[in-house]
Amino acid sequence: MTHAVYHAPYACHPDASRGRQHDEHESKTRTPYQRDRDRILHCGAFRRLKHKTQVFVAHVGDYYRTRLTHSLEVAQIGRSIARELGLDEELTETLSLAHDLGHTAFGHAGEDALDAAMQPFGGFDHNAQTLRIVTKLEKRYIQFDGLNMSWETLEGLVKHNGPLLSDGTALDGLPFALREHAAEQDLQLDSWPSLEAQVAALSDDIAYNNHDIDDSIRAGLITLDDLRALPLTGDILADIDKAHGKIDEKLVRHELVREMISLMIADLVGVVRDGLSRHKIETADDVRGLDQALAVFSPEMEAKHKEIKAFLYNRVYRHHTVNGSMSKARRIMRDLFDLYLAEPEVLPEDWRGAALAGDETVKARIICDYMAGMTDRFAMEEHRRLFDISETMI
Repeated sequence: MTHAVYHAPYACHPDASRGRQHDEHESKTRTPYQRDRDRILHCGAFRRLKHKTQVFVAHVGDYYRTRLTHSLEVAQIGRSIARELGLDEELTETLSLAHDLGHTAFGHAGEDALDAAMQPFGGFDHNAQTLRIVTKLEKRYIQFDGLNMSWETLEGLVKHNGPLLSDGTALDGLPFALREHAAEQDLQLDSWPSLEAQVAALSDDIAYNNHDIDDSIRAGLITLDDLRALPLTGDILADIDKAHGKIDEKLVRHELVREMISLMIADLVGVVRDGLSRHKIETADDVRGLDQALAVFSPEMEAKHKEIKAFLYNRVYRHHTVNGSMSKARRIMRDLFDLYLAEPEVLPEDWRGAALAGDETVKARIICDYMAGMTDRFAMEEHRRLFDISETMI
């Protein structure tokens, strides 16, 4: 079918998709990328993001972002940028919604703990785990495992931060899931991805910097006055004060976040347009063949962006209350992994058989897949069930 929505020449046009790993009949009503988007929305891994930590442990308050709400915000920002640049909105949205599917419970602390536990068995990487989820672990179709995503979606998921085979990195130095998939399908790991994937990656940065500021003020870890000392936030707050005088701090906070997002989007769009013209980009493959990213901030915005990231790292991500929660999280993940590895009989029935049948490396990878899918709440409940001797023995 022909899809009449406007696409710039350098966009990924759905009619030119390189197809799927497993042949399927084309949808009569949806483009390949719409179909990918819908499969992400309906899969179990996406629903579980509702109870996975972004920064603040998911159960501590209803207003704090989770991996799910973060992914939705990334998708909204990504679609706005894609529309402005004439990119494929559905592909950008798909990549934005799916980019965190492979994250463990408890944010980066959970990932670090699982990676440490898996070091003797090939390690753990959340981007590689996302690929594993959409190609193998989701079981929703009779004809194949995984979600059978389009080539462009898989490419964007694994390469959204740039080429994987560069700067001397060889295939055998990549995470297990990427090496495994490379034997089945060529995702051109030595090139940059589509502009849709690059936009999704920058939308992630825009979203988490802004909502982490919002959540951190709500949690009392930082104040608006703290942000007045930073270049971007300080300028915006000064403009808000000048325009509105003394107003409710909640309204100031919301206005600050909106304005930051708008300024970052405008900066990114301007830089992309300049790069497209300067490099004479005419096709999506021209984007892939370039030796640098097109979707970047200007040097001025990048400097401000880095200062905000450094501020959040020092004042929020390393705050003693966050550190305390993450310390518990790492112990929970390590305890569970060690127990499952020593006693795979305690795994649920649909995971136990494969774990018992394999060698130590296969067993560890199955346990890793199981644990990577856990929500914060489930991991805490499972730890309590297996380690708290006051719990019922049944």
